[in-house]
Amino acid sequence: MTTHFGCILLGAPGSGKGTQAKVLSDDLRIPHVSTGDILRSEVQSESQLGIRVKEIMSSGQLVSDALICEIVAKRFYKPDLLKGYILDGFPRTVAQADALETILIERGLPQPKVILLNVGNSILIERLTGRLTCSQCGRAFHKTLNPPKAVGKCDACDGELVQRKDDSLETVKKRLEVYEDETKPLIDFYSQKGHLSSLSGDQEMFKITTGIRKVLGA
Repeated sequence: MTTHFGCILLGAPGSGKGTQAKVLSDDLRIPHVSTGDILRSEVQSESQLGIRVKEIMSSGQLVSDALICEIVAKRFYKPDLLKGYILDGFPRTVAQADALETILIERGLPQPKVILLNVGNSILIERLTGRLTCSQCGRAFHKTLNPPKAVGKCDACDGELVQRKDDSLETVKKRLEVYEDETKPLIDFYSQKGHLSSLSGDQEMFKITTGIRKVLGA
């Protein structure tokens, strides 16, 4: 069995990668592979690895390439990815991109199309520092873009809404600095291979989705 297609969504934190990946996953019925979700699940398990990951994520740093690649490699050995996949949050470095190529070759899967979502830093900061998460059910809100009906309370379960530590202003600025230093070289990496397409992430969500679908030929 061969993959219909693979897709990598690139962009800074807050560029909308996760939102678009979930929409496309539901629409196209292929798995959304989010390293952020995988890592948070490990943190919630309170394993020794999870504790290490929590410390790294809370400081705004990136988890090591070796650790991320190990997690992703295991995920690619699950049969549901044979029909297609959308990667969100991986790769973040050129070293991870090299490792991904090796993983895909080993699995006999084609190299993915890469889509960069461009958003200015001021908009990214506004998006990230306004995010709220329900402490009970995990539902996401935003102070201005998607506010809850009652201040500080989840619409779904009435749980308390909290701001994740990695969404504080100080940590957000650090995350954007890390992105500039370590992740942007991926743009050149995939551009040189002819795999990269670029879209504006500062437009209505459905327009971004439509643009991504055109690139994928979906």
